[in-house]
Amino acid sequence: MGWWLLDADTLARSRFVISPFAETFASLKLLNAAAPTHPGEREWLHTHLPAYRALLAADPVTARLVRAGLGRDWIADFLTPAPRDGETVAEGLARVRAARPADARAHLLLSLGGPPLPAVLDRDDLPERAAALLEWVWEETVRPHWEHRRRVLETDVLARTARMGRGGWAGVLDGLRPGTRWLGESRFQVNARAYPPREISGSDLVLVPVTPQRQGWVSWEERERYAVIYPCAGALAGQADRPVAASLGALLGPARATVLTLLDSPLSTTQLTALTGQTLGSVGRHLKVLRDCALISRRRAGRSVLYTRTAAGEVLVEAARKGPG
Repeated sequence: MGWWLLDADTLARSRFVISPFAETFASLKLLNAAAPTHPGEREWLHTHLPAYRALLAADPVTARLVRAGLGRDWIADFLTPAPRDGETVAEGLARVRAARPADARAHLLLSLGGPPLPAVLDRDDLPERAAALLEWVWEETVRPHWEHRRRVLETDVLARTARMGRGGWAGVLDGLRPGTRWLGESRFQVNARAYPPREISGSDLVLVPVTPQRQGWVSWEERERYAVIYPCAGALAGQADRPVAASLGALLGPARATVLTLLDSPLSTTQLTALTGQTLGSVGRHLKVLRDCALISRRRAGRSVLYTRTAAGEVLVEAARKGPG
């Protein structure tokens, strides 16, 4: 298994980071895999996959670069610089572009599992090509929805931070993504592969959520920074780009319809506030009206109160999604 050895101080300094660059790379991985895990991803792929495939069909070199760089067991390191606090997509792309061509080729050999490097990739413009493709993914497929995705990611961080308060870091690390768990004795398993252990004590460790499911990886910068990129909670990710039906908005009002639509799975008032960008008071008023109309119900789970749609609420939302017929 692949695991990292870290001391108590390093673990105590660990933190969550929201990264639009990581979200962009995860979206590239989803486009490449073309394997949706929920309706939201299916709709997103239906919208963007044709243009992505046309782009690669017109540029065979970049298409080969993507296949080689994503690999099967290893991602080429120059494609995934470890996320930094407050870093913009442009700054992340600049780090990809700054990779030395020789290093990019060496990283591709590693992701391919060894030589030879395909002749089409024996060139010096690979970092620029990779950055240009990631810039397209950001501008065309992520940026239009980034503010909502960011709220989804912040909601995930909020939930995991609360979990840390109850069960410590071990409880958080165990559930980041398949293959991660706290082994005890200062050992953090980051995947289930047979990689040699790494000593990361004294380095920065950041945990970075992304909305595409089944997408996750680790990255690092020498001995300075290590990152675990993980898919945020599926119930939240499924809402990342789900539109609100116009007919439902006309009936209930757009803000209240958004709250009802988000309740595909139980959510708290705090989570709904983060997801919608509305104030806590506004969300509370919408929840009261929806409860009074028997469209939602609530239940207590530990210290949280969770809201979900009733059967009547399900019928209303599904009818609006299907449209007139």
